[in-house]
Amino acid sequence: MAQNKGAENGGFRFTRTGSMGRQGLPKIQTHHEATSEVCHDDSGTPVKAKTIDELHSLQKKKSSQPTTPINGTQGAFAAISEEDRQKQQLQSISASLASLTRETGPKVVKGDPASKSEGQKATHVEHHLYDASLFGVSDSALKFTHILYNLSPAELYEQAIKYEKGSFITATGALATLSGAKTGRSPRDKRVVKDEETENELWWGKGSPNIEMDEHTFLVNRERAVDYLNSLDKVYVNDQFLNWDPEHRIKVRIVSARAYHSLFMHNMCIRPTPEELLEFGTPDFTIYNAGQFPCNRYTHYMTSSTSVDLNLSRREMVILGTQYAGEMKKGLFSVMHYLMPKLQILSLHSGCNMGKDGDVALFFGLSGTGKTTLSTDHNRYLIGDDEHCWSNNGVSNIEGGCYAKCIDLSKDKEPDIWNAIKFGTVVENIVFDEHTREVDYSEKSVTENTRAAYPIEYIPNAKIPCVGPHPKNVILLACDAFGVLPPVSKLSLAQTMYHFISGYTALVAGTEDGIKEPQATFSACFGAAFIMMHPTRYAAMLSEKMQKHGATGWLVNTGWSAGRYGTGNRIKLAYTRKIIDAIHSGTLLNASYTKTEVFGLEIPTEIEGVPSEILDPTNTWSDKKAYKDTLLQLGGLFKKNFEVFLNHKIGKDNKLTEEILAAGPNF
Repeated sequence: MAQNKGAENGGFRFTRTGSMGRQGLPKIQTHHEATSEVCHDDSGTPVKAKTIDELHSLQKKKSSQPTTPINGTQGAFAAISEEDRQKQQLQSISASLASLTRETGPKVVKGDPASKSEGQKATHVEHHLYDASLFGVSDSALKFTHILYNLSPAELYEQAIKYEKGSFITATGALATLSGAKTGRSPRDKRVVKDEETENELWWGKGSPNIEMDEHTFLVNRERAVDYLNSLDKVYVNDQFLNWDPEHRIKVRIVSARAYHSLFMHNMCIRPTPEELLEFGTPDFTIYNAGQFPCNRYTHYMTSSTSVDLNLSRREMVILGTQYAGEMKKGLFSVMHYLMPKLQILSLHSGCNMGKDGDVALFFGLSGTGKTTLSTDHNRYLIGDDEHCWSNNGVSNIEGGCYAKCIDLSKDKEPDIWNAIKFGTVVENIVFDEHTREVDYSEKSVTENTRAAYPIEYIPNAKIPCVGPHPKNVILLACDAFGVLPPVSKLSLAQTMYHFISGYTALVAGTEDGIKEPQATFSACFGAAFIMMHPTRYAAMLSEKMQKHGATGWLVNTGWSAGRYGTGNRIKLAYTRKIIDAIHSGTLLNASYTKTEVFGLEIPTEIEGVPSEILDPTNTWSDKKAYKDTLLQLGGLFKKNFEVFLNHKIGKDNKLTEEILAAGPNF
């Protein structure tokens, strides 16, 4: 028998035999030798599991992430037993879910009720001597409420796909979901409790987004929402933060019935570290999202089966009758518009980016003005795309993610958003191929308001943490379809306040049914639906901070030139980008300026890369009379819109109010 000498140093010795195997090949025999393991035996010890459930339990490594918050401890090394720790962890959530008709909250259990192995080991706040199955589940005091706490995206994917109809994984790994009958916000169903605390602080009446309700009605809706959540087999709880500035961050708790909502808020709020979660304690604000359950439309102040209610004194929000996830995002933004100014911090509906030298720019603009496009710049860092705070520490993003429109999304035009739609991202109400799961972003079968929610880390040039120094430039964007505003104007502080309060852009034919010619649209502070106090208060704070930190205001028209919509031309994006670059670099500050009539805007005479003739609208209109008539028409619309703000006085001597009015159109 001939040995294969090349195997002498191995763990096996191969020998040829005289017998032949199939197809005439010689058989190979192996002889194990306890020598050095060049060839490894990877068979391993057989598992002890006898069932597939037991085998699955071996897959799961114990996570370092706590499953529930801890109250009253001094961190991870507090002298407390594991059993007591678990009880304290759950009592905070139990208190959040307490009904007003019972002294305590529900009997909270952690883990998914569908998992038998977890259910058998579940930790209760209180052990019971009765069999809960003997009682009807309608009395939520006699059943356990299962809490799925701060689940990971992978866990939430599993929950959504198993239990929520319309949940699928797209070709790029995103979670496709449906928001039900409501595919957008319901501003007419938003209510704010008017009480002793808010009566004199909030903006009420004509022009205000705040529709009042009394506390009794709020508590009726809260009870309805909490009882619905307690009646479910399980609810999802997120404990997270708002505001990247650690000195002024807010702790929020979101209790919801859908995995989709939990993943959405996981992306949109700031995600705590395991250590921060251990110290989370009691939240500063709580959302009860019972959107699958309607409000009673016969309840006082209700006008439909949908109600989104804010109680700023109780620091609570209740959602009934709508599953649109954006209600939670914007509801918390409204809360920040109330809480931050009380701390002398300005809350802003804006995009924000920062240059490599640390110069920060804020971008304000309504839909269609180019806010997202212009604030996304690969040569600059993205601090945030939508919600910010400006404090004595500088600027900070409120959120931990982005909520981008998806309609007609393309890789060429918006590569960052396109590439961010991957595992962990929620895409709402989109349409996809049932076989390949490729998304058709041009399809509007469900809604035109298709959206994607993803963590801000998914943007390559995002600045983490999302904070920056004090802004150097404040850029107000307007898509002027009347064609009379210059492509760029340098604003005085008073003009910045006037145009900030006005929040102007224009709709054009085709954007909405029935629009035949340009229609002016005004939204105070470029986000009237979310502000809580009078717009002049935010404007005064903006002026104060700009003056203190030397920021310059700019009005940039991304709309039409040489005529109104239909006769003129849209200002080229390449020219607008050159203008924005000149603002960032500071070269525009040193340009020569002339002043326009009616609006009194200072316009530069020259910008590198931009044709000088388009900088002054009077040069581009061939019909000078038509230009003057259109200019006066738009000025009149500004004046009419501003009438609602005239009765609000700023400052003891009212001097600031007069300065703002003088900064508007004059004719």
